[in-house]
Amino acid sequence: MRSRKSSKPDQLPLDWNDGIAGLIAGVDEAGRGPLAGPVVAAAVILDDARPIRGLADSKALTAKRREALFDEIRAHALCSVIAHATVDEIDRLNILQATLLAMRRAVEGLRLRPHRVLVDGNQLPRISIAAEAIVKGDAKVAAISAASILAKVHRDRLCLELHDSWPDYGFQSHKGYGTAEHLDALQRLGPCPAHRRSFAPVAAAWREAGDEVLQVQA
Repeated sequence: MRSRKSSKPDQLPLDWNDGIAGLIAGVDEAGRGPLAGPVVAAAVILDDARPIRGLADSKALTAKRREALFDEIRAHALCSVIAHATVDEIDRLNILQATLLAMRRAVEGLRLRPHRVLVDGNQLPRISIAAEAIVKGDAKVAAISAASILAKVHRDRLCLELHDSWPDYGFQSHKGYGTAEHLDALQRLGPCPAHRRSFAPVAAAWREAGDEVLQVQA
């Protein structure tokens, strides 16, 4: 079956399955916009016999609630995989292609093969399984909501690790996004190895600081 996009995405309820028989995997990503760190994707196949209450778009949940749901999803889903594309892959491929690569890795890592893959957004990774892109799917399809939570929590944890390695940049608070605090640190310190050099603010700071900054901080 050829992959296709949803024709009426706004009509999909959270428990939508379009009459699909068999396993459905939800896929979402976190970290396309930040200036640093990997982009993370997750794929989740939920267990209908063990429903998880409170699933929603990860951005609509508090950090505490996301953490609790992360543990519940990991414990109760039939299977789930978290994958990522590195900063080097982002710089080499571009952020869209790196995101799709991370999504493909997540789907291919599932121990169970789904009958259909539902992906948040309007782009699909190259996979050998029938797939559908659903705009705002993280607020409409439970499995995508679960994937969005796994990807968001995992990436936030990675940003805490970045903070441990390079504490002067404030990764623990801005999570790599281009906040005023982050841009100020880039101006003062230059980029660190976790920064995406293909992103304009980082490229500008790199040109100004020179390679010496990377060599000192590596």
